[in-house]
Amino acid sequence: MTVSEPQAVPSWRSEPPVRTEHGVRAVQPVATMLGVIGLGICLVLSLDVVSAAVAVLIELALLPLLRIPFRTLLVRTSPVLVAVPLTGVSIALYGRASGREWFDLGFAHVTDGSLVLAAATMLRVLAVGLPSVALFIGVDPTELADGLAQILRLPARFVLGALAAIRMMTLLGDDWRQLGMARRARGLADSGRLRRGASMAFALLVLALRRATMLAVAMESRGFGAPGRRTWARPARFASPEWLMVAVLVGIGLVSIAVAVAAGTWRA
Repeated sequence: MTVSEPQAVPSWRSEPPVRTEHGVRAVQPVATMLGVIGLGICLVLSLDVVSAAVAVLIELALLPLLRIPFRTLLVRTSPVLVAVPLTGVSIALYGRASGREWFDLGFAHVTDGSLVLAAATMLRVLAVGLPSVALFIGVDPTELADGLAQILRLPARFVLGALAAIRMMTLLGDDWRQLGMARRARGLADSGRLRRGASMAFALLVLALRRATMLAVAMESRGFGAPGRRTWARPARFASPEWLMVAVLVGIGLVSIAVAVAAGTWRA
């Protein structure tokens, strides 16, 4: 008769999952958010072309370190790339007039000063928007929510509600496709495109409200809205990698300011 080895008794207190990411992906998203805010503050202190151009050049030089596929980066930054020229055109037409006047349409005018201001504004939008998008590609919303609640001490009720809303938004595309297939199966997809889109949008709104109501009731029944201090499955840390991320992003803004001051283009 053989005696088997004693089996390990499973513990009800499971350890938090160990993060296996490396590099930028291992940094707590809250640190990235704070660094981007610090960079933006540095760049809005002056509206000159030199500081914004220096910031953009440094960001482009550091961009390969993220190892993001070019197609993914282009798709994710497309809203920023569209907003940059639109912002420049509006500033050029309606910005503060100074210097030589190029043309005047009565309601809009273009001068040397408005063109310089438009170029500075375009570069600033790109300098702030590029890291804001690139650094948040692939970020887990749950990790961001953990950081907001544990590091920044935001109300847990608000953070968890926002996290649940973000998770539910990812289902809207699947719901839209299912609604379209259901209407096609019932013979309701042959109506006009505008009418069909309006009816499907209303049905999607009703479905989203019902799901949000059920989710809110479920979260309340599980104690997500209970008062007092709550526990977290994954502790959020703010250690050396997080401080390095903040230092790099704020450092980009400080270097751009220093170069602008040395070039004599800084305007406080």
